[in-house]
Amino acid sequence: MRVLASDSRAASGSQRFRFRPRRPVLATVAGAMGAGLLVSSLAGAPGGGLAIGVGALIAALALLYMLSPAWRTEVVVDDDGLEVQRRGDRRFRLAWTDVVRVTAAPASASAFVDGGAPERSLLLPGPGARAPYRITDQRLLFDQIRARVAPERVTEVERLGRGAQ
Repeated sequence: MRVLASDSRAASGSQRFRFRPRRPVLATVAGAMGAGLLVSSLAGAPGGGLAIGVGALIAALALLYMLSPAWRTEVVVDDDGLEVQRRGDRRFRLAWTDVVRVTAAPASASAFVDGGAPERSLLLPGPGARAPYRITDQRLLFDQIRARVAPERVTEVERLGRGAQ
């Protein structure tokens, strides 16, 4: 597994895994289409004010999505636990001994780490998940979690989701 030098090991031996947009190409294409509609409408194409407004709205929404603060969120893993940070500010820290359970789907490297409360839990989304993000080097993060959580707290499933076992 590849871990970027800028993201990987700090002096403390921790590893960092960043949240990324799940569908950046879709947002980029939508933004380009919105900008194209805006420019063509300003250049005199039919549609007038409505086309200008729609084009500007689509381009702005795509830009906001790509610049979202969520993409500055990262999971930091060390020997003591995992921590979710945004821009270096701690959202929560969960010691490995405080993990209530991990529901893991090894084939897709997806998992739900239950910290006892929703605000202290982490989802590693699998293929087709509704989560708006993906996590860089997710397989490595999955392996790190599995290696550090006591086996009796891990339940393996075929896939995550309602009714999945």
